[in-house]
Amino acid sequence: MSVLPKKVPNPIDRHVGARVRMRRLLVSMSQERLGDALGITFQQIQKYEKGANRIGASRLQQIAKILGVPVEFFFDGAPSGDVGATGLAEMPQPSLVSDFMSTSEGVQLTRAFVRIEDPQVRRRLIDLVESLAATPPGKAAAG
Repeated sequence: MSVLPKKVPNPIDRHVGARVRMRRLLVSMSQERLGDALGITFQQIQKYEKGANRIGASRLQQIAKILGVPVEFFFDGAPSGDVGATGLAEMPQPSLVSDFMSTSEGVQLTRAFVRIEDPQVRRRLIDLVESLAATPPGKAAAG
């Protein structure tokens, strides 16, 4: 019995799926609610968001309408896949911002951060997060 290699999602399909997830989270919509609006299961939405299943053009247009964005939104920052003189160009790494905003924590932090009106408080919060990020795991940040 031979084992077939696991299919790796296309980078553009992964990018489009991540943008669907980011927008869905920004409008506080569950996978189930988006699936219901499209007449599909939340499991299918999960597969779209991971890039495991490609989203067809008409379905992407439906998703754009439901999420209140133009179809082009899903391709912003997408890898180009250009072919250079030396063959396939190296695919760019996924955007940190897109990755961050496609998590519920990223959306929650962003929403809370933009509600902070005092620029000094925002700066101190950034300093705190940078300090925590520089601290080795298991060690308390110096304060």
